[in-house]
Amino acid sequence: MKGQVALITGASRGIGQAIALRLAAEGVYVVATATTDIGAEATVAAIIAQGGAGKAVKLDVTNSAEVEALFKTITAEHGRLDILVNNAGITKDGLMMRMKDSDWDSVIDTNLKGSFICLREASKIMTKARYGRVVNISSVVGEMGNPGQVNYCASKAGIFGLTKSAARELAKRNITVNAVAPGFIETDMTADLPEKGREALMQNVPMGRFGSIEDIAYAVLFLVSPHAGYITGQVLSVNGGMYM
Repeated sequence: MKGQVALITGASRGIGQAIALRLAAEGVYVVATATTDIGAEATVAAIIAQGGAGKAVKLDVTNSAEVEALFKTITAEHGRLDILVNNAGITKDGLMMRMKDSDWDSVIDTNLKGSFICLREASKIMTKARYGRVVNISSVVGEMGNPGQVNYCASKAGIFGLTKSAARELAKRNITVNAVAPGFIETDMTADLPEKGREALMQNVPMGRFGSIEDIAYAVLFLVSPHAGYITGQVLSVNGGMYM
């Protein structure tokens, strides 16, 4: 995979950062995006520190013009884009009966529409090259639902349909499109949960522990590697045995 170019959205911390570091360790040049000017700088600094190469970019994935401009820049600078990981996502939780339209719209726009826009632009480059690997980051709650997260769950469930449909469209051009659906992962968000809340969640995980961000990074690494060339349109659940 050395010499390949990857774009990873939402790469400032957590799962996105772990994916960026793992791909960079394989010799992939990583374009890491975040919503602020300095958001992904720490990720790229860590990549460089481990001997890799990359670039931090401010990007609003819901803004088509910004996304199109970034993909043109990548093409101009590298002449290729081999890997896209759609990881950018937000939450605005609340009970459905009290949820504002704006909370619904912002989550759907970032998590689902943003993934679509990036995938659409990536497909233009990958189709010409007749090669590409796309991984969309979904969630176990897209499969099982979760109270207080109708907007987030709907966005992550939509990722499944986006993945499967895009995979059918792009397969003949040697472009694979898959999804990874993490379960409960140790991140900044789960670290803030009270102990009783953590214990309650753990009751649903047969393996008896939260996953690590590296668990997700290695799953993505497999799907974008040559070893997964005949896998497309699939959802890889990384959840410690949490199933419906």
